[in-house]
Amino acid sequence: MPKTYSETHNTQLKQPEPSRWVSIFRHIKRDRQLLLLFIPCIVFFALFRYGPMYGLIIAFKNYDVWSGITGSEWVGLEHFRTFFSSPDFFKLFKNTILLGFYTLLIGFPFPIIFAILLNEVRILWFKKSIQTVSFLPSFLSIVIVSSMLIDFLSPSSGIINDIIAALGFEKIYFLVEPSWFRTVYIGSDIWQLMGYESILYLAAIAGISPDLYEAAKVDGATRWDRIRYITLPGLMPTILILFIIKAGNMFRIGFEKILLIYNPMTYEVADVFSTYVYRQGLLQANYSYAAAVGLFEGIIALVMLLIANLLSRRLGGKSLW
Repeated sequence: MPKTYSETHNTQLKQPEPSRWVSIFRHIKRDRQLLLLFIPCIVFFALFRYGPMYGLIIAFKNYDVWSGITGSEWVGLEHFRTFFSSPDFFKLFKNTILLGFYTLLIGFPFPIIFAILLNEVRILWFKKSIQTVSFLPSFLSIVIVSSMLIDFLSPSSGIINDIIAALGFEKIYFLVEPSWFRTVYIGSDIWQLMGYESILYLAAIAGISPDLYEAAKVDGATRWDRIRYITLPGLMPTILILFIIKAGNMFRIGFEKILLIYNPMTYEVADVFSTYVYRQGLLQANYSYAAAVGLFEGIIALVMLLIANLLSRRLGGKSLW
């Protein structure tokens, strides 16, 4: 029997599916310009991120410079057992988790609040001036910020202590008293990064349709109502993604600022995993032990990132993957 029109038409529409490699080649050909721009990023991560990971093997060896990585004696988990049984372990774990948690709890909302308040300013020149001033500290290096902290908080010539003395109170040794270290660290972190991080939230606010605000005004919504029911929901995807990143990095506290402002008087509250690795690895040349501590820190940071990603997916449906 001759084929009907529909059967002939369906036969013509059915094309053999290309093989997997042909499909990949077509995607590469289509996105070749973007992939070309991405090559420097791939090279950077291959050379400076994934390549050095081979050196992590010294955490399981008694590394000797003259014998090299492959020629050093294999000791397995000995360095990890030594670290876990050390009295420094609980101190380092406590200091690292507390500094990271306080920084996340106190420092994370500041850029959000600042961006919302700045968005409500209607005087354009004042808004731009405040944004510029708040953004400037992010250009300063950690060394400069730490030097400013040391100068401003100096008990002899620091402006902060001069103000305290002028008000009739006793001067405070901020960088020597352990009870003040975390406050100084978190406060300086907020001051330096608040303006830079607020740009991300301002960009997210700019993406919210102005028609929503106009409709809310017509319906009689106050400024607080517009912030609560339009701005905050519009910011929520950005907030969740940045929260995941911040929470994942909560355990990986950079050692630069701590190294520059702490001292033996504040070791009890200031010493964290990264500064401990620096002292053990570079100052005492205990490379295998330092690599074991650093590997443990990295594993815990990865676990924190996975937990934060899971919680964000459960609460708001947003995740990094």
